[in-house]
Amino acid sequence: MIIEPAKRTQGVQEYYFSRKQKDLDAVGAEFLKKGKKLINLGIGAPDGMPPQEAIDALCEAARQPGNHVYQNYRGIPALRQAFADWYSRYYGVTLNPDGGIQPLVGSKEGILLVSLTFVNPGEKILVPDPGYPTYASSAQLAGAQLVPYDLKRENGWHPDFDQLENMDLDGVKIMWTNYPNMPTGAKATPELYERIVDFGRRHRILIVNDNPYSFILTDKPLSIFSVPGAEECCLELNSLSKAHNMSGWRLGMVAGDPALIKEILKVKSQMDSGQFKAMQMAAVAALGRGEDWFVKLNSEYEVRRRAAGRIFDTLGVDYDHDTAGLFLFGRVPARWDSPTGGPMTPGERLSEEILHATGVFITPGFIFGKNGEDYVRVSLCAPAPVLDEACARIREYVG
Repeated sequence: MIIEPAKRTQGVQEYYFSRKQKDLDAVGAEFLKKGKKLINLGIGAPDGMPPQEAIDALCEAARQPGNHVYQNYRGIPALRQAFADWYSRYYGVTLNPDGGIQPLVGSKEGILLVSLTFVNPGEKILVPDPGYPTYASSAQLAGAQLVPYDLKRENGWHPDFDQLENMDLDGVKIMWTNYPNMPTGAKATPELYERIVDFGRRHRILIVNDNPYSFILTDKPLSIFSVPGAEECCLELNSLSKAHNMSGWRLGMVAGDPALIKEILKVKSQMDSGQFKAMQMAAVAALGRGEDWFVKLNSEYEVRRRAAGRIFDTLGVDYDHDTAGLFLFGRVPARWDSPTGGPMTPGERLSEEILHATGVFITPGFIFGKNGEDYVRVSLCAPAPVLDEACARIREYVG
């Protein structure tokens, strides 16, 4: 290279699924020679169609000449109101569409925006282990110091608040939370959110709750803003990616105290010039869907969860049968432990062996943190017949 990259990138690797794609392509090519396709049960990208209303709204708005110019940095008023109505209807929460909601190009954008907006180099961010890798990488890009906090199966994958209270919290600015949890599938409860809000308020830590899975395999979606006073110390990210099969559309939002949202907009407005109006109008249409949409969606995911469970049963993986979100997460059996330790974690060893032997890719849990090293994750973003085909291949291999 003609110049050195910025120091802020030194602690960050290319995203795991981006790096892994080269290996998956090579394995896929080998299996095609045998007349079989690679079965990728890794990433959580819904394979279903978005609501027809969203597609129709996109097409109609795209035909209007005035909709192709730069848009308001804050998002069109109709979209902010649609997000507020969505929260009122399903979460029972009142949001302020005139200052308390900022549309995003997918909620993943918001993770980096929050870190850049509120954290100075050297300050600390609490990140869950296991947890979404982008929480840690965005903190590192902002020059923050990572402070992992444990999520353990024996504690229902909820924070150990006694452990948190005994940690050195000096300099901690932000705590990331995520329920229904990715990768574990642990569900939110009102009591959990009450404890998180209380912790943030007492320690003057900004709680950022990442909430894109709240409609998937749950009886009732929950928001951290259901806790009285949460707006004082919380932000919440949400998205149409999972709940509306619109991951490629990149439509999300962040909500909270208007003073906090105003600060986020300072950074965001330097990065883009607003989102295509037709996309925003499509989001309005999708957010207006009734409960029947989610009933049908979850009926399909129930079938897939059982099919994914059969894969884990075949492998001897120990998992929770009643989880939320788009994944199953389970502990691998002892046969994949290495007697000498070795360079691979047990989860990675299972993942690699199954990939190369059967052409089925299952995500190794180490990518989510140290507490995920003995685990693997299966995505529900494949039809049940594909999951059953994966199970048949694995059964044939493991005997």
